[in-house]
Amino acid sequence: MGRNWGSLKTVAGFLGAIVLTQFGGNASVIAADTVIVRLGLFTESISLTELQKAAKTGELPESLQPYTKELSEQQRRFFLGALGMNIPMNIVTVDKLVNSRIGTTILNDFATALARRDKAGVQALRAGLVLGSTAPQGLSILSFIAAYPSKRLEIDLPQAFLVAGSLNTAFWRTQQFMLALTRSGLSSDIALQLDSKTPQIAFPFDPSQPGNAQVKILNLSLNDQKRDRQIPVDIYWSTAATADKPVIVLSHGFASVRTDLRYLAEHLASHGYVVAALEHPGSNQANTDLAFQGKTRVMKPQEFLDRPQDISFVLDELEKLNQTANHPLQGKLATNKAMIIGYSFGGGTALALAGAELQLEHLKQRCQKNLAVLSLGEDMQCIAQELPENSYQLRDPRIKQAIAFNPTTSLIFGETGLTKIQVPTLVLTGSADKTTPALTEQIVGFNKIPSPKWLVGIVGGTHLSVKDPSTTLDQIGQPNTPISGGEVVGEQAADVRKYVKAIVLAFAAQMTPEAKNYAVFLTSDYAQFASTAAFPFRLITEIPPDAMAVVKEFVDK
Repeated sequence: MGRNWGSLKTVAGFLGAIVLTQFGGNASVIAADTVIVRLGLFTESISLTELQKAAKTGELPESLQPYTKELSEQQRRFFLGALGMNIPMNIVTVDKLVNSRIGTTILNDFATALARRDKAGVQALRAGLVLGSTAPQGLSILSFIAAYPSKRLEIDLPQAFLVAGSLNTAFWRTQQFMLALTRSGLSSDIALQLDSKTPQIAFPFDPSQPGNAQVKILNLSLNDQKRDRQIPVDIYWSTAATADKPVIVLSHGFASVRTDLRYLAEHLASHGYVVAALEHPGSNQANTDLAFQGKTRVMKPQEFLDRPQDISFVLDELEKLNQTANHPLQGKLATNKAMIIGYSFGGGTALALAGAELQLEHLKQRCQKNLAVLSLGEDMQCIAQELPENSYQLRDPRIKQAIAFNPTTSLIFGETGLTKIQVPTLVLTGSADKTTPALTEQIVGFNKIPSPKWLVGIVGGTHLSVKDPSTTLDQIGQPNTPISGGEVVGEQAADVRKYVKAIVLAFAAQMTPEAKNYAVFLTSDYAQFASTAAFPFRLITEIPPDAMAVVKEFVDK
């Protein structure tokens, strides 16, 4: 313990010397001791001492009290809570983060909350964060202000609320987890090649490349009369399809469409798989459009039950086609050994079909207490509190493997729901996902899933990075999430989709005679090999001890 702290202080001193040299001064000269808060036309000076007192007493600074009527009660609580929050990162972790790709986008977003008169910009923010993390209590807003290399720090309060609204312990823990994962789980050969920066690993073929079969698409509209649900389905297939390969079903995200993962469906079909991409009528884009017009609810709680039942119904219908004489899919559909792939809300659907139990008692308690909702994913899960029972089992025994991209899990499956999964499962997560944050929605849940299981981490990946480019055109250049600097989609996310095609094909092949040929692609070595400068990929089957410490500390708190 003492030796580690001594090392950190040495690093801190070195980094501090660099920062002070860059800004031409010493710590006592450049440290901020005054914060200028701007709220519309109003500006007010607040000393660092006043802010420190507010953090201890829970009372707003006296100089701000005449203006608190401009702030909502939630903003006042947030302001005081933020002052007392410590960010769980030491200087080494902070330094690595702020000098990474995602760290740069974080700093750029922070900079938007600074008034224009503050000329120091991103470089000063980086210095304040690094030096602030050397404080005895760790990095906090107060230690950042004290270390900020300017005598005064001017903040646009409304913009600060917007940016800080995406800052929470789960986000910072996610970054800490991903940093811990960057070298964990790699073979000695890979680690050596990382050091030499000359990876020379050879793989038998490239699973991200399309297969030889020509893809065809069959459009169906299936009517579930029992539930009064009209379900559109696109069947991707080829003449190379055979019954020794699993049927693959795709479940889209909330407020989206069945073409969410079209590029992936086409890739799998080109390799001889039959892929059914369906649309859930109670949580698709059309339903959301009606909700915006005031014609229906955004989503009914029953949708948490209807979605898995949609998949089971589609498998029933596909089995009928498999036995229909002269149908092009006759004899090609192995519906008794299906694989489910779900994205976002669909990821939760996939896990439920794999055996995860909806356990709502904890969800109801949390949501009814009106606790602060930290993500859109949690907000959506709270809709399920209206369901009459506390536990639901939606498993379909025909599902033999499951893949969940950026799934929602934190509330809907309770403490033990994910322990009930009974099939091999792959979970994918992105470190810059603010809609379904990696730590709360995927990483904590992954630790509960029984083996065999795989966790794929995309460092720098956002919530929409895995989606088909045609469904993310409206997001290009748009700052969808303040902290991540916008969604990474389209051509910018091409490396992500390429890797997704490879690992999904390899995972599906584990239910075929070609399983051994593809197993090498479900390894940490291949993840490192496929990594790019923009997107380091990581694949693990168990959370390593150093990264597990991050998870445990978060869960315990």
